[in-house]
Amino acid sequence: MPIPVFAVEDSPPTLKALRKLLSGSEQVALVGAATTGEDALREVPAARPRVVLMDLELPGASGVETTRKLKAASDVEVLVLTSFEDEQHVFDAMRGGASGYVVKGAQAGKLIEAIVEVEAGGTVIEPRLARRFWQYFKGVQEPRKPEVPQLTDLEREILAMIARGLSNEEAGRIVSLDRRSVRTQLGHIYAKLGVRSHVEAVVKGLKLGIIEI
Repeated sequence: MPIPVFAVEDSPPTLKALRKLLSGSEQVALVGAATTGEDALREVPAARPRVVLMDLELPGASGVETTRKLKAASDVEVLVLTSFEDEQHVFDAMRGGASGYVVKGAQAGKLIEAIVEVEAGGTVIEPRLARRFWQYFKGVQEPRKPEVPQLTDLEREILAMIARGLSNEEAGRIVSLDRRSVRTQLGHIYAKLGVRSHVEAVVKGLKLGIIEI
């Protein structure tokens, strides 16, 4: 079954291009679209997508604000559509619960690959920006404490690879696990750290000194 996708984009040409890109794939299906954050918050529940493509520069409620509200209300994955100049807004959206970002104008294959990755529980961050991205969240390094959750060597290795911008599949190839097994390991990490996403797991791992960048 194709992955149901909902697009939030206020530019008619960009939305038209998205429709064309996604219509040629058997892996995804566009089940709805909205031009404002307010419309998205009303329409997404009925459309029941698993991934929402989110433009950050929207009239009214911003893409960052809309991302936060969508994540608070559902388990939908949010993939940000952005330009290179939007880096700060991307960071804010990721802190609000987005699972990754794709630069506008990316080829269909790259966009669809990103949709598949976040739907499978992964995070999409360009490796060249990964260090700067996590540094933004890291803040002051917190010292190790006796109550720091204990991750296995495999769990620490996977979390460190995610922090470097590797996808679930790429991390799995390194440790000889399939994507589903990597997702299972990430579930164990989430449970131990008391988090719900890649971003929260990496940020907490950095702050507790479990991993480094």
